[in-house]
Amino acid sequence: MKKTLKYLAWACVVAALAAPVALADEDKAVNDDAAVARSLDIFNTLYKELNTFYVDTIDAQKSIENAINAMLDDIDPYTEYIPAKEAEEFMTISTGEYGGIGSYLMERTIDGKKGVYISGPYEGSPAARAGLRSGDRIIMIDGDSTDTWTSDQVSKHLKGQANTHLTVTVVRPYDEDSIKTFSFNRETISVNPVPYYGVTRDNIGYIDLTTFNEKSAQQVRDALIELKQDPRVKNIVLDLRSNGGGIVEGAIQIVGCFVPKGTQVLQMRGRDKSSERTYKTTVDPVDTEIPLVVLIDGGSASASEITAGALQDLDRAVVIGTRSFGKGLVQSTRSLPYDGMLKVTIAKYYIPSGRLIQEVDYGNRNADGTYKKTTTDSTARVFYTAHGREVREGGGIDPDIKIEPRELKRIVYNIMRDHWDFDFATKYVAEHGNEIADPADFQVTDEIFNEFKSFINADKFEYDKVCEQQLATLRKTATAEGYMNDSIEVQFDRLEQMLKHDLDHDLDLHRRDIAYLIGQEIMERLYYQRGQVQNAIKDDEYIDAAKKMFDNPGEYARILHLKTKPAKKTSSSKKKK
Repeated sequence: MKKTLKYLAWACVVAALAAPVALADEDKAVNDDAAVARSLDIFNTLYKELNTFYVDTIDAQKSIENAINAMLDDIDPYTEYIPAKEAEEFMTISTGEYGGIGSYLMERTIDGKKGVYISGPYEGSPAARAGLRSGDRIIMIDGDSTDTWTSDQVSKHLKGQANTHLTVTVVRPYDEDSIKTFSFNRETISVNPVPYYGVTRDNIGYIDLTTFNEKSAQQVRDALIELKQDPRVKNIVLDLRSNGGGIVEGAIQIVGCFVPKGTQVLQMRGRDKSSERTYKTTVDPVDTEIPLVVLIDGGSASASEITAGALQDLDRAVVIGTRSFGKGLVQSTRSLPYDGMLKVTIAKYYIPSGRLIQEVDYGNRNADGTYKKTTTDSTARVFYTAHGREVREGGGIDPDIKIEPRELKRIVYNIMRDHWDFDFATKYVAEHGNEIADPADFQVTDEIFNEFKSFINADKFEYDKVCEQQLATLRKTATAEGYMNDSIEVQFDRLEQMLKHDLDHDLDLHRRDIAYLIGQEIMERLYYQRGQVQNAIKDDEYIDAAKKMFDNPGEYARILHLKTKPAKKTSSSKKKK
């Protein structure tokens, strides 16, 4: 009885304390609404005053968009305003479909002249079938000169309703008849999220998934079913490297290919109950037992991390690669007046173990203005997979087998930046197209690499002269602080000579990475994205790591804490009759 009275007394105290808190929260909400109303009134009045009295004319659309973007930039990089002029492109990314010619474009300046170039038609697209190639410079569309157009302007004129006609005139380098005109119809372009799948390393069924659009899940399922019909395939590798994500539902469905129907994959938790949601697989799986590896890297984000993280948490796949990007935020679109849209972060997602993989806390900043991380190695909470393995929250998905990331060397970056690999591939294919092997067999031979070295004009090749610049700064500082004398000056001169670039030596030193770039550009011109992937994976260290694990009996089961089935007992001797 005394205990009952004691608990009742405490309940009254708690209730008494809770009431003011509830009222305070209600007052806060009212005050917040009032603050919003006041701020909007101030902004509206301020802009009217500027528009009336400012000495020059103000571009209303530009000013308001700048104000909107500045406000949204202070929240997180994923909450953004999408004006009507960009809405079509946004929907293209989401659905994977648009009306056009089906090609990437590139804007660049050569010898002081700007131009827009074809940089990669999609396989089977109207552009590819018409005969447009990477390296073609677009000079005219439907009779209108494009000499002063940007890539956005060219893109706008190339896109349009399916079955509408257009004429494109280009300049083709390394071709005697360099001016070429192509007439064809626009079509509904469907972006293929699985540019290649096939068998590699004798027994691995490999699937490359580049994005999560409305077609991704079905494409992966179809590829998986076809690979399983190949008697060689004993293992599966799903490649999510450099896949920045997309539609969340696609991730749920892809996980559903490998786990039982009804398995929980994801929870979303937001500011209010309406944004909370639990996702479970809704279809029958293709295979719940075949050994599975998921490849990730720092470019794997969002839906890629849901897929990799869920399969890791469920102990259904071994994750190989480098730590993923760390995007655990969910966006939704809201309609705005005049056909605009707001893409707004509405929730955070939690994968099966219960962990959040968000890397950056956009609500908090360091003293220098940079964002803080959600956790550190010492503060990250530990969660557990289905079989009891430790996994940690924050900072993306940490792979089970880590691959040391390759550092991008400066000379490789310079080659990419100035398109030496792109231009060489255009020239090489124009001259040797009929001699180039299938993607699975093609190699950048000594002959091809030496031809590339001869192609580079040493007088035009621009290095990032970081060492020279830093040495010049150090020399200046030493002089200003009184350390410079004849002896030190000689040492500076000697070091300056030692740090001079030797282009031929640098190209040979970084041949492996440069040859990869050359090979990828050559393959794209003949075999499109499919050929690029097929050629790249034959010397892929990530897939080599998967193969090594698959071929090591028991390693896959050990990593995932799987229970191995006991071997069947056999009688050592027959009973004598």
